[in-house]
Amino acid sequence: MRWEPTEAEEALWELLRRRAVGGWKFRRQQKIGNYVVDFFSPERKLVIEVDGRAHMKTVRQDAYRQSFLRKCGYRVIRFWNDEVISNPAGVIERITKFGSS
Repeated sequence: MRWEPTEAEEALWELLRRRAVGGWKFRRQQKIGNYVVDFFSPERKLVIEVDGRAHMKTVRQDAYRQSFLRKCGYRVIRFWNDEVISNPAGVIERITKFGSS
């Protein structure tokens, strides 16, 4: 588990905390099985991952992890770090639509 969030993770947490999105509670750095996800809404069964350049090298592992999470009944949405920083309103809009469906 990482104790130092990226700038994008910190920015997204500021937007998600205190039920600010859809009234949904989010946890950060939540353990699910053998994995730790960036953000998790238990009531929506929603996992949010924020990826940086390192994930360009871990495509296969990320796909396996995402498959595992989906088999557990969770919906997974991913964002790139720069997307969170440059377009926070768009990210929140996508989370709201995805989490409501």
